Formats: sequence, structure tokens, C-alpha cells
Amino acid sequence: MTGPGAIPPARQRVVLAQRRGARIVRSRVEVQEQTEVGDAMVRGLIRAQLSLALRVALAVGLLFGVVPLLLVAFPATAEVAVFGVRLPWLLAGAVAGPILLAAGWFFIRAAERNEQDFTDLVDD
Repeated sequence: MTGPGAIPPARQRVVLAQRRGARIVRSRVEVQEQTEVGDAMVRGLIRAQLSLALRVALAVGLLFGVVPLLLVAFPATAEVAVFGVRLPWLLAGAVAGPILLAAGWFFIRAAERNEQDFTDLVDD
């Protein structure tokens, strides 16, 4: 009945959040089909990875760039010998390796964390 005295049907509340699987499928599809939203998500991951790489490279570059500046500013330090090896060679040979390994280890862990955050974003 559609007349003036008719009782309207009871309202039903439809909530997308109650459908747990809908978000996962949509996010994955958006990334796989390269929609605007998926493209923005991938660009965000690329931007995060690039930012991380630049920060690590800058930190390592500054760390290794300081050594020549110190040797130029204080020439006497170039003559210091530790265990018969001059300080510049010791810094270049024995200290550089562990610093680069530590920077690489940090970068890999942080990059994996970025990728895990992206995966969590797509899967949630």
C-alpha cells in the first residue's frame, strides 16, 4: 500500500565496515589494477623508500665527509699512528667497513618495515 495511511517499511542500516572482506579485496584490486587510489598507495611506498634511502645516504656521506675535513683542518691528526698504522688509513680501512655494514643493516630493516606497513595497509 502506498496511500497516506500506509505504514512505511522498517529502515535497515547498511554499514560497509561490517563487511570485513570488502576492504581487503578493494585495496588489493586497486593496487593490482593501478587505479588512482592504488597508484597513490604505491607512490606513497616509493616515496617512503626513496626518503629512507636518501636519509641513510646523507648520514653515511656526512660521516665519511667529515674525516677529510678534519684531516685538512687539523693536519697533525694525519700523522697520528695507532698500532703503527696512520689514522687516515685506519679510519678508511678498519672503521669504514663496520659503519657501512651497520648502515646497510639499518636500511634493510627500515625498508622491510616500510613494505610491511604498505602490506598491512593493503590487507586491512
